[in-house]
Amino acid sequence: MSSNKEKPAVVSLSGSPIFHHAEATPFEAPRGEECIEQISDHIEAHLGKVERVFHEIISDTVHIDVHLVKPSEGFPFARLVTSGMSDLPMTIPEGVEAPRFVELLMTLPGNWRLDQDSFADEVWYWPVRLLKRLARLPHKYNTWLGFGHTVPNGDPAEPYASSTRLCGAMILLSMTVPDDFHRLRIDANKEITFFSVVPLYDEEMNLKLRAGSDELLDKFDRMRVTDVVDLSRRNVAKKRFGIF
Repeated sequence: MSSNKEKPAVVSLSGSPIFHHAEATPFEAPRGEECIEQISDHIEAHLGKVERVFHEIISDTVHIDVHLVKPSEGFPFARLVTSGMSDLPMTIPEGVEAPRFVELLMTLPGNWRLDQDSFADEVWYWPVRLLKRLARLPHKYNTWLGFGHTVPNGDPAEPYASSTRLCGAMILLSMTVPDDFHRLRIDANKEITFFSVVPLYDEEMNLKLRAGSDELLDKFDRMRVTDVVDLSRRNVAKKRFGIF
């Protein structure tokens, strides 16, 4: 039975909704991860050793696993990288040039707890949940995710966990990975693009909708905001007294 519950809108660069009140497709048995070995090799070639893979037990439409690269002396942050999202092409609107095959990553503080026991607490698990949700979203709703798209955590947007006010996500290219990591050529017909998921405050999502991605990204540059998750970073859409 389909649900009448409102689904969160995915917002394009122009601020117009890609979908709204969309109904999810019926449950489908997931396809096997066609490129997991190539993706794993690509991660290890550019980011470091994959210490662990968080495998899904139950999947719908696509099977999403999350690869963990632990902090190192040269890069004191943890990486989470999906595999499985790129098993299916996204539904790109006619006339739009955008990658059809995508995987996602998040960069976390080096002291982030990534063990199974800690994952019982949403304070530590929410980045994994967010990656899985976003990776499945285009295939469940026949839509797409591309550079500059924002996705709120519900409507109205709610913080991902009690430890932060971050409540939305923006899709960007990572500023902290080698350039060669951004794309992985599988064959003549398939190239995977790796996008970074950057958590946002509600005011930042509103600023992006109101003024566009460039305005928000300019403020990120001025405040030196990167794609490394910082639960207490400054909200760039706010002045000391009031909102821009």
